[in-house]
Amino acid sequence: MLSKFANVFSIPDIRNKILFIFAILVVFRLAANIPLPNVDPSALGDSAAFGILNLFSGGGFSAISIVLLGLGPYITASIIMQLLTMIVPSVERMYKEEGEAGRQKFNTITRVFTVPLAVLQTFAMIALLRSQGVVGDVSPFTIVVLVTVATAGTIFLMWLGELITEKKLGNGVSMMIFAGIVAGLPSLVSQLWSTFNSQDILTYIGYIALTIATIVGVVFVSEGQRIIPISYARRTRSGGGGSGSSARTHLPIKVNQAGVIPIIFAVSLVTFPTLIGGLMQGSSNARVVEIGNTVAALFANSFFYGALYFGLVVLFTYFYTAVIFDPEKIATNLQKQGGYIDGVRPGQETVDYLGRIVSRITLAGAIFLGLIAVLPLLAGVLTGNESLAIGGTSVLIVVSVVIELVKQIDAQLVMHNYEKIG
Repeated sequence: MLSKFANVFSIPDIRNKILFIFAILVVFRLAANIPLPNVDPSALGDSAAFGILNLFSGGGFSAISIVLLGLGPYITASIIMQLLTMIVPSVERMYKEEGEAGRQKFNTITRVFTVPLAVLQTFAMIALLRSQGVVGDVSPFTIVVLVTVATAGTIFLMWLGELITEKKLGNGVSMMIFAGIVAGLPSLVSQLWSTFNSQDILTYIGYIALTIATIVGVVFVSEGQRIIPISYARRTRSGGGGSGSSARTHLPIKVNQAGVIPIIFAVSLVTFPTLIGGLMQGSSNARVVEIGNTVAALFANSFFYGALYFGLVVLFTYFYTAVIFDPEKIATNLQKQGGYIDGVRPGQETVDYLGRIVSRITLAGAIFLGLIAVLPLLAGVLTGNESLAIGGTSVLIVVSVVIELVKQIDAQLVMHNYEKIG
C-alpha cells in the first residue's frame, strides 16, 4: 500500500491532478464558511432535515454561507434532464446517439437549467429561514442580494465540481459532498467526546458495529459483479480450406452500477417536502398553514420517511442503471465484433438476455443499498439519536467515493505503465 502511495506521487501527471483536486476542495471549504449578510446562524434549529441539508451542502448550510444550497439545484437539474431522456425521444437521441457533441449540449442545458432552480430554491430557503428567525426583517433589495449571492455560490460550486470531474479521478459532486463530510468529522468527534456518558457505552458500541457493517456492505455491493462469458468466432485458412476457432473473454456486470448517485438523488428529493411544509407553516393563510402542518407531521413519521427514502433509493438505482447501461448497444457492438453469449442468439435475444440479467442483479443491489440507507435511520429511532440517520448516509458516501477514487487512480497507474512500456 505504501509503495503504491509513493508510486502515485512519483508520477507528475497523477500527482498534479490530486493536488489540483485538493486545492479545489480547499477553496470549496473556504466558501462554505463565508456567511451571507444579515443572517444569524446560531438561531438555526436542529432537525434531521436541516442536518441532511447541511450534509449535502458540504457544511455550507449550518453556517448560512454563500453556498448554503450546495449543489442541490444542479443535482435537481440533472435528475430532471435524465428523466427527460426516458420520456422525450429528442433528448434521448442527444444524450445517447450524438456522441461527445450531444453529451456537451446535454450538459450545457443542465447548467442553464440550474440557474432558475437555484433562484427558486434560494428564495424558498430564505423564506424558510425567516420563519425560523435566522434571517430578520429585511428589505426587498436585501432579499434580492441574498438570492443573487446564494445563486452565484451554487453556480460557483457547479463549476468547481466540473473541474474535478474533468481530471477523471472521481465525480465532482460526490467529491465535494465527501469533503464536507470529512471536514465535519473533527467537530463530531469533539462533540461525542464532550457528551460521552459511560451509561451509553452499549449505544456507542452499537453505532460502531453499525458503521463497520455499513462499510462492509457498501464494499461488498460495489465490488460484486456478474461475469457473462463472451465468445468471438474467428476463421483461419490453411491451403485451400478453412477451419474455425474461437476466442473467449467475459462481460462483467456490476451489482450496483449507479454507485452513490442513488443516495444523493434520493436524499435531495426526500428533504424538499419537509422544507416546503416548514415554509407553508409560516404563511398567514390558515389553509396553507394546515397543509404545511400535515406535510410536516407526515414526514416526521419515521416509518413513512424511511419507507419513502428506501423506495427512492431503489427507484433511482434502477433509473440510473438504465441511463448508463444500454443492453441494445452492447448487443449491437458484440454482433459487429463477431461476439456472442454462449447459448444465446445474437440480436434481440441477446438484448433480452442482458436486460433480464441486469434487472435481477440490480434488484439485489438496490434492495441491499436501500436497506443500508435506512438501517441507521431505524437505529436513530431506537436510540433517540437522529444524528445516526445522517451518519449512515455519510458512511455510504464516504466509502463509495473512496472506492471510486482508488479505482480511478489504479486505472491511471495502469495507463501510465502501459504508455511507459510502449
